[in-house]
Amino acid sequence: MEQTKTPASRLLSTSCIENKDDLEEKFEKCYTVLQNLTAGLSEKEAHDTLNNAVCKDKTHEEVSLGLLVVILTDPQSAAKSYRDLTLITRDGLAIVLVHLNQLVLERYLRLNDVTRNQLLWLLREMIRTSVASVDNLCLSLLRHAAGGDISPRNLFLVDALLDIFQENRPWLDKFPFLVASIVYTYLRLIEDHNAPHLSGLRQKEVTFTVSLIRERMVDCLVIGRDLVRLLQNVARIPEFEALWKDMLLNPKSLCPNFNGVLQLLQTRTSRRFLQSRLTPDMERKLVFLTSQVRFGNHKRYQDWFQRQYLATPESQSLRCDLIRFIVGVIHPTNELLCSDIIPRWAVIGWLFTTCTSTVAASNAKLALFYDWLFFEPEKDNIMNIEPAILVMHNSMRSHPPVTATLLDFLCRIIPNFYPPLTEKVRNGIFSSLRQILEKRVLPSLYPLFDSPKLDRELRSKIRETFKEFCLPPNADPGKMEELNKDLAPGATLENAVNTSVENNHINQDPEPAFSDEEEEMPLRIVNKVEEEDEEDVPLANVKLKNEQKNANCVVKKEDITSQLNLILEPEELRTAIESLHSETDNEVRCQTMERIVQMVVEDEIDAETIPALASCISTILSSQITSQIFPSDNLNEEALTDSISTPLFVMFRNQFQLCKEEDNRRKLLARVLAEMQNIQPRIGYLLLYFLKVWGRGEEKREGEQSNVLNDVKASVYKDFCAHREKKLDACLVSDLKLCHEDNIFMLCYLVPDVYMGFQNVTLGNIQLLHLVVSTVDACQLQELVCQIMQGHLKMLKKESFTSLLTASLNWETFEQYCFWQLIFAHDFPIEYVLPVLPKLQFRDHAEALTSILFMLKQEKPTLELLRQLLARQNVDGDMFVVAALRYWCRDYEEKLGELLANLLSTRYPATSPNKRKRSGAKHNQQPGPPTGEQVLGHLDQLRQHCMSSAELQLYHSEGMQRALQQAQAASSDSLRKSYGDLFALAEVNEENEPPPPPPTSSARKHTAAATGGGGGAGGKGGHRKTGANTRERSSSKRPLPRYHLDSTSSSEEEEIVNVKQAKKRKKINPVGSDSD
Repeated sequence: MEQTKTPASRLLSTSCIENKDDLEEKFEKCYTVLQNLTAGLSEKEAHDTLNNAVCKDKTHEEVSLGLLVVILTDPQSAAKSYRDLTLITRDGLAIVLVHLNQLVLERYLRLNDVTRNQLLWLLREMIRTSVASVDNLCLSLLRHAAGGDISPRNLFLVDALLDIFQENRPWLDKFPFLVASIVYTYLRLIEDHNAPHLSGLRQKEVTFTVSLIRERMVDCLVIGRDLVRLLQNVARIPEFEALWKDMLLNPKSLCPNFNGVLQLLQTRTSRRFLQSRLTPDMERKLVFLTSQVRFGNHKRYQDWFQRQYLATPESQSLRCDLIRFIVGVIHPTNELLCSDIIPRWAVIGWLFTTCTSTVAASNAKLALFYDWLFFEPEKDNIMNIEPAILVMHNSMRSHPPVTATLLDFLCRIIPNFYPPLTEKVRNGIFSSLRQILEKRVLPSLYPLFDSPKLDRELRSKIRETFKEFCLPPNADPGKMEELNKDLAPGATLENAVNTSVENNHINQDPEPAFSDEEEEMPLRIVNKVEEEDEEDVPLANVKLKNEQKNANCVVKKEDITSQLNLILEPEELRTAIESLHSETDNEVRCQTMERIVQMVVEDEIDAETIPALASCISTILSSQITSQIFPSDNLNEEALTDSISTPLFVMFRNQFQLCKEEDNRRKLLARVLAEMQNIQPRIGYLLLYFLKVWGRGEEKREGEQSNVLNDVKASVYKDFCAHREKKLDACLVSDLKLCHEDNIFMLCYLVPDVYMGFQNVTLGNIQLLHLVVSTVDACQLQELVCQIMQGHLKMLKKESFTSLLTASLNWETFEQYCFWQLIFAHDFPIEYVLPVLPKLQFRDHAEALTSILFMLKQEKPTLELLRQLLARQNVDGDMFVVAALRYWCRDYEEKLGELLANLLSTRYPATSPNKRKRSGAKHNQQPGPPTGEQVLGHLDQLRQHCMSSAELQLYHSEGMQRALQQAQAASSDSLRKSYGDLFALAEVNEENEPPPPPPTSSARKHTAAATGGGGGAGGKGGHRKTGANTRERSSSKRPLPRYHLDSTSSSEEEEIVNVKQAKKRKKINPVGSDSD
């Protein structure tokens, strides 16, 4: 009768039509196993039974999950069950946490109220007992503290988690990412809790969040620019108003490393934070919508989503979270880009049409454009700015008001976002628009910015704000001159002329809302921590083809002339530019360029004219800059010299000479080169190429020392970078990346000089090294190795080696092998590798482990090597430690045995034979890795892979025998069971007794020993085991203990401490006997 009243699920709220899924079935099965084991037993008997049962891996999981079910469903028995769980666990509750995380992420919405309450109780207990990895469970639960939801259940979770974090503040401070996630979450939730009846909760949230930010600002900096966005939404609350004053006026008071708001705004927010503000259920639905639903079938899915999550007034604020998630996390693959799946811009456009609150609409626009404001092509991702431009472009046909309001917002945000940073915001938005054109997201912005569907006032405002992007394609010279009258002197010619617009859809037939036939945004969800977010591939590798780049730079002669008449003075300069443009003879053009350079360095040109001059020169020389300069087939001195005999390199040569003479006028020419680089990015790596070729020639011509020339070359490039307003390392990486895209042979040619000329920034630069190993082929790698071995090149150093090695673990296999070849070439000792060794996983890091094995082959076993080796976790299938030990056994078996025995003995030091051994015995172990259990685990794994009795000789040495006996005597009951076969190799030899006899005679000796020691459960005695088959022999000769588990288990009563003569050792009472 009682069974009929039992609900269909103990954990979940289910309806009569819902069947149990696999996870529910598993929990029910584990609960049943637990009940069967403990039914009718007293508490002590139940505890003993569970301890014996968990010796098996499968039973351990079943018992652990069964106790978890009791904790989550029976509040009365929860405390007792949690105590039992902590006592019987063998993995630090790892299996429990895995299933708890799965339950929270996949089933939380279906958990009944009792289970939810008990889940929070269990979380509090786990934090109190400092269970490892419980911070991940906190992160999973925080995701269910949903924004835009003030339902009682959600508020209960928000409040309960807040209480837990407040009560356990010292524990919380140990987890920087959890601190940042809590700040990000509660800053977002405070915005929703503005109703009068929520004032108490809101004040708790404000107090806790402000204290976290003030005390742990160093942890909060990792959030990046979205921290500023959330702080803006709560800026009127007095506590946050005071915080804002400190952030703006005295940032160092919050954190010594905090330099101000700009530092946060220039840091892109990690995907993990953006993802954390959607519940797992929302995320799954949104990913499905943008990766599986075809255009035309999307409306019913959108309607369902709106009814489920966006129907209440407070859900208006949720739209910002959704837009930030779509923009920053959902990045389509090329396959989706070419499919008919609903694109990202269409989903965002639909979210805008559902906004009914003006505040929510304004915040949604900011969320969409937020990555535009401080966009940097080298650090940010084009995929984060692409949805906004496509929303505006595609909405023009069917929803012009959406486009109009977004364009108006974009114009107004520049001066109004934060007036002191107006120029930074303008530069960020302009960089975004240039990147959009460069990557061909849109072929031209003119149809969007000058559409007849926009009202005249807005079009005027757009033209005033975005002058350089408002020129029509293929405009006639008269029209262009008219439009350029208002241009600033620094306006670039590159943007004055565009190629033909390939896909201008302004006048096409109307289509359904937010639909398009162009290539659009499919997607993929990224759940992995990136960290470090660094991490994105721009526009799914959709790059502007070289021909398109070159086409954008082709300018007619009359266009150059009209620009010169407008912005270039003096007359002599204009004449020289016209000559450079019209002349075809290379030598004459070089002479003309020499005259232009002299005018620049003699300061005959106004500073305001330099950007326009750079623009003209870049446009005129574009065909040379984009041509094949590097003579890949013939690298003789003559071919290299000829490759730098064009007008562009005349500028470089003059800059080199000025730097060599330490002439201050070099700064003027460096500024021109930096302005040219903004228009023609290739100039950066071409300057590096020139410095290498010209430097070698200079060394031969002048006979100067190479170190002097290296200083001059470095000075030239550093001046160039200084005028680009970027750090030296960022310039090197961006220039070499572009070189990698254009010509990998030139990149390989440049690498040695770059590493030797800029050692301060190249050695230890992860991005640069990854670029190199991802580029080289086998021959190029061999050349690098040869130069390293000759002492001509250095690519690695000790100080940054560990960070490089850690970063390389995520690289492709060939890239990692290239990296290890460079390590071998540098002759780094094995000690550099050891700190990383215990962290390497044999399934995930096979390349690194294989290479380290080759290094270990060249070493002799030492105590420090063994410490690091044995500190690795003993995992089934991981043969790394076994392979190293077996290899050393060939030549150093005796020494290896001594070292292993010493290591084991220090973990289990000998104790007085008259004292009883306590079951824990951990107080006797030596601190520091490896633990005694780790040493035993590896020794046992090595034993299991011994193929013959000869290979077991390592265990028969006197030192190893003594160490095993000590470990057996000092081990807990569970360890003695787990490593019974290993301890069986510890022989009971009398003083001066010869080595163990063959297996045929061991039974007689065992019988004699057993008889002499007395029988029964509480008797004393001894036994020998010499091989893998000792279990069968010993079990046939000994009386069974009071309960018998199976034929392969060793009972406590069977484990007996070795007895020697009185002079050597005294007897020790057997552990687990009835007398105990």
